[in-house]
Amino acid sequence: MVLSGLLLGPMASPYADTSDAGKRDERLRTEPTYKIQAGLEGEIYPVFANYASLQKQDKRSLGAVSVTVSNPGATSLRQRVAVKIVGWSDQEIQIADVAARATQTFIFAPTFLPRFYQNHEIIAATAQVSVSDMSGHSVYETTMPVRLRSSEDMYWGSSFKYAPFIASWVTPHDARVEALLAQAKELTPDRRLPGYESWKNASQQEKETYIEARAIYMAVKQRGLSYVKSSDTLGDHKDLSERVRMPGLSLSQSSANCIDAAVMYASLFENLGMEATVVLVPGHAYAGVRVASHPGKFLMIDVALTGRSTFEQAVASAATGMARHNATAITRIAIPEARSAGIYPMP
Repeated sequence: MVLSGLLLGPMASPYADTSDAGKRDERLRTEPTYKIQAGLEGEIYPVFANYASLQKQDKRSLGAVSVTVSNPGATSLRQRVAVKIVGWSDQEIQIADVAARATQTFIFAPTFLPRFYQNHEIIAATAQVSVSDMSGHSVYETTMPVRLRSSEDMYWGSSFKYAPFIASWVTPHDARVEALLAQAKELTPDRRLPGYESWKNASQQEKETYIEARAIYMAVKQRGLSYVKSSDTLGDHKDLSERVRMPGLSLSQSSANCIDAAVMYASLFENLGMEATVVLVPGHAYAGVRVASHPGKFLMIDVALTGRSTFEQAVASAATGMARHNATAITRIAIPEARSAGIYPMP
């Protein structure tokens, strides 16, 4: 959607047009124009908005709203651009410096209010864009309708392009995650969940990791967790997005599907300082933890079996299930790598 005046072509006459109409045409040819885009085809996903808001302005590749400024004039342009989602976000201001006869896109990720992350349905909102010169005089203003997606909506993209963003659902410091770990430690022989211990050799640490993972699995099982799908979303992109429960919600409701449970287990492992991973295969998801504090081996768990199988069966099921797929069909999301890329838990 281009929200601007019409850009006219060259004059038919070889002579300068000094009429009022000619002056107006010349002015239109040199005035800046603005193109506004919001989210993904007008839909703003909290997972991307949160990520973008934590990035430096000049490092953003995603955002809530983008403003493309075209400067057809012969001199450089300097303007103040302000964007907000009315009633849902603070206002973000950027200074647009655009060279003569150049076009530049500015990505905005205003800080959203807490209610944005507490919203559980698709909802209509309004993006407001204001442009002024450096003296404060308004030169352009517009609004456009947007749709805010539920905070639980994950957009995978084609070929799982955005899969690393599932790390936003890994919330190691949620109070309900902490409470589950307090319960799990009572199920270990020495009532400890120490994570990795550098003084142990690889074999000892692998054994310890297995004990801790089993205790966590049993504690979740004692909570009565069982499989409930609840993954359908509303709005566009239905084939590329799905609802994913936050770990705290899964624990409080004792309900989870495979991806819900995978991010929940990853949260529990990350809380202990252990390297967690989420693995996606066609139609299913697993959770894993590196067995020792060095690269290589992971203990994988078919977490969808929690509540109806033993820990040993869940481990065996993960090994069997993953072996059915070619490496190209397996998507691995290492949570530490996602954190290094700036993907943090959603508020």
